[in-house]
Amino acid sequence: MTNQPGAAVRLEWGGEGVTALGRDCAVLIIVDVLSFSTTTDLVVARGGRIRPIRWRDERGAASAREAGAVLAGETQWTLRPSSVTEIPSGTLLALPSPNGATLCATAAETGAHVLAGCLRNASAVAAKASALAGGKPIGVIPAGERWGVDLFNPGEKFGPLRPCVEDQLGAGAIVAALAEDGRSLSAEAALAEAAYSASDVHAALLTCVSGRELATAAHGNDLTLAAQLDVSGSVPVLADGILEAR
Repeated sequence: MTNQPGAAVRLEWGGEGVTALGRDCAVLIIVDVLSFSTTTDLVVARGGRIRPIRWRDERGAASAREAGAVLAGETQWTLRPSSVTEIPSGTLLALPSPNGATLCATAAETGAHVLAGCLRNASAVAAKASALAGGKPIGVIPAGERWGVDLFNPGEKFGPLRPCVEDQLGAGAIVAALAEDGRSLSAEAALAEAAYSASDVHAALLTCVSGRELATAAHGNDLTLAAQLDVSGSVPVLADGILEAR
């Protein structure tokens, strides 16, 4: 049931989800709470821009530098949300990641409008998606993690998808906001919305696998930033390879 006929809001995971939903959906919302989408929200809210770079794409990184972007990790700004809280307005940050950034690049090839969503901007992203979609379907793509790849110890292999709590909840928050407009939900979208509505989001982020990894690495402030709900009105929209407020 890859096209989930009849549902106005649909949900599938990862790159395969982008491929499945990109055929029918006018808008694709990429959700990577820890950490790409949260970092993107913080940069865009401060007047910056993000250039998503596919994971380990040296050619893409070189092209970004030539376009005047600062590559994350080569300065004080990284994929970590807490690193960009004071980033200057106007900064163009090239941000590689195995999940969110890679999915944004893949989603751009479908022809759909591409947005980056998280807990911080869930309602704002839902409103923008509704406006862009008109009466056409909206696809929500929780990124998930990849076995063998993590923020601190990247492995040699790009492993299979590992669905994760934080992206299920981030997707659920966006679906819940979309449902307020009376849009019908696929079973997958409804399940994400139910999980979000029934959860203590902050506690779930602290105790999930990804949250524990961040806490163990003494990056608890990243969790605090990522767990904040609807504190941002910024909506990163992808156009010409750049995520910015549009």
